[in-house]
Amino acid sequence: MGLLPIASSFILSFTMRRRDIAILGWTLIWSGLFIFGYLGWQLFGTDLVNARVQADAVVTFDQQVEESSEEPPEVEVVAEGEAAEIEFINEDVPVEDEAFARLIVPSLGLEAIVFEGVGTETLTKGPGHMPGTPIPGQPGNSVISGHRTTYGRPFYDFDLLAAGDRIEIETSIGNHVYEVRESFIVAPTDVWVTDDRAGAWLTLTTCHPRFSARQRLIITAELVEGPNWEYVQFLDQLPDPT
Repeated sequence: MGLLPIASSFILSFTMRRRDIAILGWTLIWSGLFIFGYLGWQLFGTDLVNARVQADAVVTFDQQVEESSEEPPEVEVVAEGEAAEIEFINEDVPVEDEAFARLIVPSLGLEAIVFEGVGTETLTKGPGHMPGTPIPGQPGNSVISGHRTTYGRPFYDFDLLAAGDRIEIETSIGNHVYEVRESFIVAPTDVWVTDDRAGAWLTLTTCHPRFSARQRLIITAELVEGPNWEYVQFLDQLPDPT
């Protein structure tokens, strides 16, 4: 074989390798841009979308509160003590996806509208109340879940909550104040944290650690003030039916 064919073959092979390297390089570049773009959207783009949704929800919720003040809910007198009557105010369960409460955590500077439901679409709008658990301010264990790293990241700093911190939830019947009692980590399968319990409790759940769904961070808080606080105390004094 002559030198010319060998040289031609070498040049062709070298050119093909350069083309393959170029194709690989551009593929890696575009893949990197796509990945970083997706991460940027998840971390910051979803926050912008959530901010608009929350702004609209604030207007809707404030209108609901104003309408409720014009038509006060029915008050049930459940007992009469020496000092005063003990009253109970029931609140209807909201419809799926409805904005029905305002969550305020003063120590974290958090204020967010809460929606009914914990489905994927609902939680992109804000914290979601778990159906089947009581509405905040009612006896039992009210459960609310929220995102920690996307869609406004309302529960981002929940690992900073400590015993005694106050959590306020405003609904159409008034303002309900809770105090944090405990925070702990569980597996996603530990659904016992949503079980009902005596008294009036708030259970807040979110992913743990940040940027992972491997575990769940749980915050439990007990009602200490609100329209139904005296009624909850009254229930605690009743004999155990069992």
